[in-house]
Amino acid sequence: MSTTVNALHRTLVFDRRTRVLAERLVALLPRGASVLDVGCGDGTIASLVLQHRSDISLRGVDVLVRPGVKIPVEPFDGRQLPCADKSFDVVSFVDVLHHTDDPTILLREAKRVARKLVVLKDHTMDGVLAYQTLRFMDWVGNAAHGVALPYNYWPERKWRAAFDAIGLRVADWQARLGLYPYPGSLLFERGLHFVAALKPD
Repeated sequence: MSTTVNALHRTLVFDRRTRVLAERLVALLPRGASVLDVGCGDGTIASLVLQHRSDISLRGVDVLVRPGVKIPVEPFDGRQLPCADKSFDVVSFVDVLHHTDDPTILLREAKRVARKLVVLKDHTMDGVLAYQTLRFMDWVGNAAHGVALPYNYWPERKWRAAFDAIGLRVADWQARLGLYPYPGSLLFERGLHFVAALKPD
């Protein structure tokens, strides 16, 4: 990826996106929760959450542990969480599951590990040119970091069917997130993102 594109993404998108997503998570996390952040990247969003919520504890796991990460992180194989059953109050995924070949594998693991809640931010592949738009955003945001890019996006109906099959009940679904400033929001927002709070049955 060119350094110009990377710099523009950092200036126009990254800072706003991380701030908005942190605010969404802050509002969903139970008081005093222990949180496992799966696929935490450099820990930016998690560190922003902690700035607002000193009552919670937060740990990360990732298949790629980056240098200078902002929270405690340990590596994992991308399929099995290195945690005991019901060992965290909350398991969170922020733009992680579409980087896997089968999101249900980690959703089942999250249900196993979470006592109270699974919090998920991902994409919905609904609408005109949704796949092409999501693929472009994914490449711009992740190619430079060596993140796997299978471009595995699901429509909302497939997400909800997977939640039902796994035994995760949708307690909250937010599809208007405000991640992008106008006029970029007209192209890159438009129902392509969601945050969901899921309760294990």
